[in-house]
Amino acid sequence: MQILVSIDDTDNIESRGTGELAEMIAHAIEKHGWGKCSWVTRHQLLLDPAVPYTSHNSSMCFKADIEIEYLQQIIDYAADFLEQESQVDADPGLCVVVIADFLDNKSLIDFGYRVKREVVTKDDAYSLVRRLNVHLSEHGGSGQGIIGALAGAGLRLSDNDGWIKGKVQINVPNNIINVRDLCSHPAVDKVKNMHGGYLEDPELILLGNMVKPILMEGKAVVLVHKLDDADGPILWTTCSKKQLSNYEEMRTLVADQ
Repeated sequence: MQILVSIDDTDNIESRGTGELAEMIAHAIEKHGWGKCSWVTRHQLLLDPAVPYTSHNSSMCFKADIEIEYLQQIIDYAADFLEQESQVDADPGLCVVVIADFLDNKSLIDFGYRVKREVVTKDDAYSLVRRLNVHLSEHGGSGQGIIGALAGAGLRLSDNDGWIKGKVQINVPNNIINVRDLCSHPAVDKVKNMHGGYLEDPELILLGNMVKPILMEGKAVVLVHKLDDADGPILWTTCSKKQLSNYEEMRTLVADQ
């Protein structure tokens, strides 16, 4: 069966980030033979003075294919791990969701987008969890991280929010690569024009300073845009961090409509 494991509020400015801890949990699941994990996604939540957060208020989530008998072991391991590895001044939360026909996907996804645009309380999170029957637990401090953990699971479930953690490292001559070869990287499924459709295998891309896929339609997608001064067959280049941030904001606005 498939599950989502989502965590939030584990770090401080000087410590390892929440994304790194999520990767460590995913690695442990595979090391113990409990299942196979996908990449970790970062989901941006509301930036507001009323919301306590370390730096950017983002939660981290990954999907795993597991055997049902390992579910409780994974929950117990992740809970113990957060209590041991989270910072003493953090407020870590853990959410584990079984993706199944009986899951109310819409309510969970709607909660995720709600946390991106407004202040939400722990009571709001627990009220939803009682209806959804998913695992949600506090592991230090105020436990405020349960809000982001639950939201991260909902946003990952939407298949259309967030960035894949880390950058894609590719070394090719002159930083030029075709779509087919770029998509052979394990962290890249497709390449898309940020103003249009998906690119074909032979099309060439100039790799910029950052190659960071986003989650789109359940796939890891690299966004590109046309080169203004393209001279020759190279028409595309990867998007900057600012362009990706603007694109994410646009996706959130569209989802709210």
